[in-house]
Amino acid sequence: MMRPAYTIGLDYGTNSVRTVIVDTANGREIATAVWGYAHGTQGVILSRDPNLARQHPRDYVTGAEITLKEALAQARRNVPGFRPDQVIGIGVDTTGSTPIPVDAAGQPLAFQKAFAHDPAAMAWLWKDHTGVAEAAEITALARKLRPQYLAKCGGTYSSDWFFSKILHCLRTSPRVFKAAYTWVECADWVPAMLTGTEAPDRLTVGVCAAGHKAMYNDEWGGYPDAKFLAKLDPQLGALRARLRPKACAIDRAVGGLTGAWAKRTGLPAGIPVAVGAFDAHLGGVGSGIAPGVLVKIIGTSTCDMMVAPLSRKLPDIPGLCGIVNGSILPGYYGLEAGQSAVGDIFNWFVNYLQPLGKAGTHEALSAAAAKLAPGESGLLALDWNNGNRTVLVDQRLTGLLVGQTLYTTPAEIYRALIEATAFGALTIINRFEEYGVKVEQIVNCGGIAEKNPLVMQIYADVTGRPIRISRSAQTCALGAAIAGAVVAGKKAGGHDTFAAAQKAMTGLKPVVFKPNPKAHAVYRQLYALYRQLHDAFGTPQGDGALYTVMKELIRIRDAARKA
Repeated sequence: MMRPAYTIGLDYGTNSVRTVIVDTANGREIATAVWGYAHGTQGVILSRDPNLARQHPRDYVTGAEITLKEALAQARRNVPGFRPDQVIGIGVDTTGSTPIPVDAAGQPLAFQKAFAHDPAAMAWLWKDHTGVAEAAEITALARKLRPQYLAKCGGTYSSDWFFSKILHCLRTSPRVFKAAYTWVECADWVPAMLTGTEAPDRLTVGVCAAGHKAMYNDEWGGYPDAKFLAKLDPQLGALRARLRPKACAIDRAVGGLTGAWAKRTGLPAGIPVAVGAFDAHLGGVGSGIAPGVLVKIIGTSTCDMMVAPLSRKLPDIPGLCGIVNGSILPGYYGLEAGQSAVGDIFNWFVNYLQPLGKAGTHEALSAAAAKLAPGESGLLALDWNNGNRTVLVDQRLTGLLVGQTLYTTPAEIYRALIEATAFGALTIINRFEEYGVKVEQIVNCGGIAEKNPLVMQIYADVTGRPIRISRSAQTCALGAAIAGAVVAGKKAGGHDTFAAAQKAMTGLKPVVFKPNPKAHAVYRQLYALYRQLHDAFGTPQGDGALYTVMKELIRIRDAARKA
């Protein structure tokens, strides 16, 4: 009988890093350790500019050591006979696009004394939207010169993506840009850190980050060509030669764990570390994603993931964050959509506005909101408090609440905000199906899916579809652990394919949120009104009278803050 084998999923989120140790035979999670980042506000470095969000890369290193050691200690306590040498592989997921400026040795500039406190030298977190103007410039140039680039990423290049951030750094922090030899996604830098392959000529980059956020595609030779990038700025064109020529899927190891990291953590040296990917993509893997299955990772924002066989010719789908070969599962196209804020909207209302005072909680507002019938509040909201990721791809859009009176209650507003995020989710489902990608099953995962049944029921009632929940509460980390099991291979106690690994290591909870027909009928009426607001404020259709309102408010706000 083969001895038990385990893999590790390292999950780098917005506020913390998590290590999960998983049994490769059945997906049982035997240990979990979490560490909140030390820098910034809940791990995020902010400024007066609401679009700025950075992280200190030092937290990525410290977090790995602390959580790996703690998880191994916990595994010893939880499983009699557990030994670290039973760990056969590691997978890594991170937020993204979260690029880091690095020096010629591949080390983050923020590690240098001269840049230790410079936000521009830190990791540009996924939710940083300072590159709005640069994104519009990239989009306009690509439409003119390289329309194929945009066709594979939904028709619009976003402000939170790789080149928007780098170009914004070039324009606003030339000192940092000049000092950076190249830029590396967090999802690529962490596996390199663990394996000693940070040097730019040894670095392995993942197709997940490159394909969805940096316009990488093997059909045109990888990243956008130097001539195109030089049209934006000659220095950006020169950077092209310092980006890696080939991106890889998660079924490949970037290398083995270094002796130094083995000594720091107690893990065996040389165990394979898989190519890194974004948290949502590996969350899809950990939720059992397959053709026809829409996986919604619901947290501070959402990512909506689907896969389709490479044998099927897919149309270019406007508004998606990319259709990329191998970005979620090797051998399939990965399709990504999402919402820029979901949990962040609920947290804004509960914790920032504090409608029930400091003692108010999500649980209290959810209980009160659950007593309301659909439509009873007379309220309708737009879920754009952090812009719109899909289908409009416009970060200059903002939140909206219509219908309040002198008697509107906090519970009514809270429910309207939940409904708005559900309407946004339905808009994404409709976009997939409008272009022939059938959604046959919805699987939700993430903290909100785990903790708030009201949200799940409203999603079922709005979409008119049953909602299932992933068995694991830590699907991103589980997906990373599955990647670790595949790169380790069957002989070591892992798995030869992702299909085999998912079959053994993933599952669904027995609970099913079924749509209520009466509620769905009301929500169909409300969704029609939502789409009116969505199109009026979010598209230049008709006379375009409302299309500029939110953007003008942002312009006036920015001018006032600079005065």
